[in-house]
Amino acid sequence: MLTIGSIVWGVRDVARAIEFWRAALNYKPLREPSEDWAILVPVTGEGQQMAITIVSSDPTTHQRHHLDLYASDQQAEVERLLSLGAQLLPRHRLAVRLNPSWPEARNRFIA
Repeated sequence: MLTIGSIVWGVRDVARAIEFWRAALNYKPLREPSEDWAILVPVTGEGQQMAITIVSSDPTTHQRHHLDLYASDQQAEVERLLSLGAQLLPRHRLAVRLNPSWPEARNRFIA
């Protein structure tokens, strides 16, 4: 089954985005944010986590927001999404990533 791991929001000012989304959504940092990265979660504990990352790209020419999707069987989910009409597009549109620095996401991350 495919699930949303994070809503990832690219911004120019991480601190400002943290303050805005904390107030707007009643979220809090999951752990101490860095200057270029933060993960926010609902204060109540129910709801989707939001990752905020610094970007330098021009929003008119580059995608700045995306979903991190997790799957227990990556290949099966990619095949299922393709059968539903998804298309493999050039780089950064659909990529299966294995990141050993994220043990909770190992072998489950589709972006």
